[in-house]
Amino acid sequence: MPNTANRLQPFRVSKKAYRQRHRIENAFCRPKDFRRIFTRYDRLARNFLASVCLAAAIVWWI
Repeated sequence: MPNTANRLQPFRVSKKAYRQRHRIENAFCRPKDFRRIFTRYDRLARNFLASVCLAAAIVWWI
């Protein structure tokens, strides 16, 4: 993450790594829009996996 304006000893920030980190955080945030996955309503692992795959396909499509 970038430095704050009032930091006494600033450190270097790799913009490329920060951009990749942001993409990964967004990738994990998108499935949370699907309440069924976030709260894990499905008790069986196969049903949960099917829900995750369906949500991933929808996110990829949009």
